[in-house]
Amino acid sequence: MSKITFLGAAQTVTGSKYLLEAGGARVMVDCGLFQGPKRLRVLNWEPLPQPGDSPHAVVLTHAHLDHSGYLPRLFKGGFRGKVYCTPATKELTRLILLDSARNQKRDADYANRKGFTRHKPALPLYDTKDARQALKRLRAIDHSGWVCVKRPIWVRFHDAGHLLGSSFLEIEIREGENDRPQERWIFSGDLGRYNAPLYHDPEPPPPCDYLVCESTYGLRNHPGENLLDELEREITLARERGGVTLFASFAVGRSQQLIYLLRVLMHQGRLPKMPIYLDSPMAVEATEIFRGYWRDYDLAEGQTGNYGHVLEGEGLDLVTTVAESKKLNQIMQPAVIISSSGMMAGGRILHHLKRRLPDPRNTILMSGFSVPGTRGALLNGGAKTLRIHGKDVPVRAAVARVRGLSGHADQSEILQWLTPIPGPKRVFITHGEKKSALGLADLLHHQRGWDTIAPELHETHEVG
Repeated sequence: MSKITFLGAAQTVTGSKYLLEAGGARVMVDCGLFQGPKRLRVLNWEPLPQPGDSPHAVVLTHAHLDHSGYLPRLFKGGFRGKVYCTPATKELTRLILLDSARNQKRDADYANRKGFTRHKPALPLYDTKDARQALKRLRAIDHSGWVCVKRPIWVRFHDAGHLLGSSFLEIEIREGENDRPQERWIFSGDLGRYNAPLYHDPEPPPPCDYLVCESTYGLRNHPGENLLDELEREITLARERGGVTLFASFAVGRSQQLIYLLRVLMHQGRLPKMPIYLDSPMAVEATEIFRGYWRDYDLAEGQTGNYGHVLEGEGLDLVTTVAESKKLNQIMQPAVIISSSGMMAGGRILHHLKRRLPDPRNTILMSGFSVPGTRGALLNGGAKTLRIHGKDVPVRAAVARVRGLSGHADQSEILQWLTPIPGPKRVFITHGEKKSALGLADLLHHQRGWDTIAPELHETHEVG
């Protein structure tokens, strides 16, 4: 008999943490931060229902902060086990956790300096030392085979197509001297899209007894328009307005996809040559990591040229220093600035928004999902002003969204991915807002006859 407890991403899209227990072993699948509105962020400060050293091991599906960002906090609570992930995930997680630690300290210092905190003093959730200590626990595992993370729990990684190094997990509970499989779990992690730029399609899942499946877009389908056509149209409209196109993009993954697609369009003559500025130290460092894994790219969009090194070359300016970033304010002719964070929660994007939002010649392009309550969600919803650094900035620039760039599978793609599974004993629907999670659970129950549950936070289920 095994048991699973949902410590995050339960009827919300953030804070992924699932504790799987079997035969005395406790393994946490993902260890993410809650992001978005305050009601979720405060959960990062609450102790887990189990002691901090409760898991014997952690397994990461990928590096994004809502799947890895709680690791330093777990370490502060006493965790000393190993953290298993793919090689690319290990490199990207190092980048993301150190950036998160710096942001935690910066935000606490800013709150103390401005005096708008109830805590005296405000403290970071964790610091750089905590992040570095947690990073020492990471162990890189290839997709090639099984690894025993803590008997009787064995794990194998499969390409999920969501991000460089991203995986869905196949987990077996094995018993006896010969480690015979008694129970099989599938954890989807974040499922990528079919035909997504740079990434391969998600691998088909094997049959399983129990399934934990994401539902970010469990009730929606992405527009069917070709992604290159969509991007070409929006950039062309932006050029006609004569201003700067500002992409609000996630630093890790989305920024690299955008660079690739823009270069494809320019190479094919569908867009004129124009400068591309990547203004995010984190995105620049992530791009360097991506360059090291270029053999893992899926470059189907660039059929007319060699795009093995698409993330470097003439016309691409990687901006690192503050001085270089400030110089971008002087640009008045058509150009593309890619900056983070994608949900506009922080980072250099805020300074660019203050500069570009009031001018109707400029264009703000959104390129992914935004948690409700974030600036990204407000802008997507038609906000007339945006609160930035304590001031209301008027929204006069054009605001558009490139929907085909979403990194998550939509409902039809989730159903397509699930097709090879003949019928699990139970399905847990997670990583979606309440309506989306409950809706996908209901659809799978009525369409396929599956026993489905959309668990609430801290809910525990025994199976087997």
